[in-house]
Amino acid sequence: MPAHPRDHAAPRTARDDAPRLLRARHVAITHEGAHAATPAAATLDVAPGEVVLLLGPSGSGKSTLTLALNGLIPQAIPAAVVGDLEVAGFDVGATPVATLSTRVGMVFQDPDAQLVTGTLLDEVAFGPENLRLPVDEVLGRAEAALRRVGLWERRRENPDRLSGGGRQRLAIACALALGSPLLVLDEPTANLDPRGIDEVYAALADIVAAGDRAILLVEHDLDAAVGLVDRVVVLDADGRLFAEGSTDDVLRTRADELHAMGVWLPVSTLAALRLRAAGYALAPLPLTPAELTAALDAAPSLAPAPTSSPDPISSPLQTRTIGRDADDSGRNVRVSAESPRLDRELRTAGTRRARPATALAATPAVEVRDLTVRRGGTEVLHGIDLDIAAGEFVAIVGANGAGKTTLLQAIAGVIRPPKGSVTVGGTDVARADIRTLARRVGFVFQNPEHQFITHTVFDEVAHGLRLQRLPDDEIRARTAEILARFGLSDKAATHPFLLSGGQKRRLSVGTALVTGAPVLALDEPTFGQDRARADELLALLGDLNTSGTTVLVVSHDMQLVAEHAHRVVVVDDGRIRAAGAPADILSDLDLLESTGLTVPPLARAMTALQRHPSLRRVTRLADLPGGAR
Repeated sequence: MPAHPRDHAAPRTARDDAPRLLRARHVAITHEGAHAATPAAATLDVAPGEVVLLLGPSGSGKSTLTLALNGLIPQAIPAAVVGDLEVAGFDVGATPVATLSTRVGMVFQDPDAQLVTGTLLDEVAFGPENLRLPVDEVLGRAEAALRRVGLWERRRENPDRLSGGGRQRLAIACALALGSPLLVLDEPTANLDPRGIDEVYAALADIVAAGDRAILLVEHDLDAAVGLVDRVVVLDADGRLFAEGSTDDVLRTRADELHAMGVWLPVSTLAALRLRAAGYALAPLPLTPAELTAALDAAPSLAPAPTSSPDPISSPLQTRTIGRDADDSGRNVRVSAESPRLDRELRTAGTRRARPATALAATPAVEVRDLTVRRGGTEVLHGIDLDIAAGEFVAIVGANGAGKTTLLQAIAGVIRPPKGSVTVGGTDVARADIRTLARRVGFVFQNPEHQFITHTVFDEVAHGLRLQRLPDDEIRARTAEILARFGLSDKAATHPFLLSGGQKRRLSVGTALVTGAPVLALDEPTFGQDRARADELLALLGDLNTSGTTVLVVSHDMQLVAEHAHRVVVVDDGRIRAAGAPADILSDLDLLESTGLTVPPLARAMTALQRHPSLRRVTRLADLPGGAR
């Protein structure tokens, strides 16, 4: 990932007497019907020009706190708010939302929650128009904002035509156009591909460089965010202030504590914690791939050199490229020029990752033939052919708008293909009824709210079992088991829409798992999760996969792909560009560049090493010495 403009600049720190754009003291928020406040006692400041990163475990109240900053809580969303909360000198509890909106620009976790018009240009102009600005200024602001997020050329299109990542960039443009001195962004890059993440953070760096705006950022992709951040505020599981200080003070010196809390850390930092435990002298603790490479090159070698043993489910798997890039033998074919060193190192490491061919069923779990899908007047999938063997763990990757989600939805029967066929476990998806599909495949939407249909968490999980007309006792037992497994037992009577973002995601995954379908299809399954919950979820998927469940995952997280996938399918412009073992795909720099993808952070650090040859091949945290962390 390219360096941000401020990667090597000293962070700005606010003077003690400097005015605060945001001042929160012991803020506790209790939603209507809830028994406890979340957050319970949040305290933080944001000064002009600062970028403050707000971290905390899932359910600590980060998103709830952001909704209170412009008065949406409690003025639009009923809740009891206690403590002192001021924005730009205004008492939030006594100031109308309309007034606060000119001081706080909001980008929500779900971009669809704030998109209301028929074109991108109208969407971005909507906020300034409501401020009664002159027409020329409205249009000027809208154009500047759309250009910053790379959407100006699509200004006449309907927002519905954008991918999930495109809609998130549009939401950011809407916040930029308001010109508010404080921008509050809740997981702004959660739905973006690696290239889109770079573009957003470059735009945000330009915004704060002038020094007259500040950003409060809730983000789990710290590999992207760390170069932009001045200060870090950490809430504990109850939403109380746990740590506050500069990036060095919090992320470097308290990394072990944050890791134990389940808070996200940069991949390079997680790697360094493992390597330290193995005896490598790494000080200060690295936060970026470049820092990790430099620290390791400066550290003495260990004797004997560390090696990694194969995973119990891993050994070479013959993979193939689908479509015109496959040769007659069906073996994987390079789609573009090789990059010798990276290719050699990653291919060597990657032979451990895939299931043995003998362990896979002869009949595919999923068969896709000549799949063509249109949205409106646009063809988004063009004659896709794909086989997925029973027991595979397949990651589907590609840029925003490439067609990944559409492909996954077609496999799960969420959309019925007008041309071509999709067969899951021998069942034609286009002709199957809902009950039959639920027994064959479990599906998790990118946005969990899009699949909630009942009024309580318990009923949401139980719904799939009721479709199967199981006995009530079995429904109660299996539902309770899922709720306990995902830490939602105390939320059984809560409406799904009142859960935190992370809890909504766990509920959506639980509803897909409860029926025991042999195929699971998940769109960005770790979105909205803290690190501990994400690790638990991925471990659960790994256990199910080991037991024979076929797992399909759409993800922009290339480190997740490197860690867990047996096979990677690259979708580009509605076609399958390549498919193969992670090592083959992730070592092809030309392929990654042309499809908007990047090498995962750990591989970038390891392959750049001048010393420690045994580490150059490592692409997964699980293969590093130092034990599980």
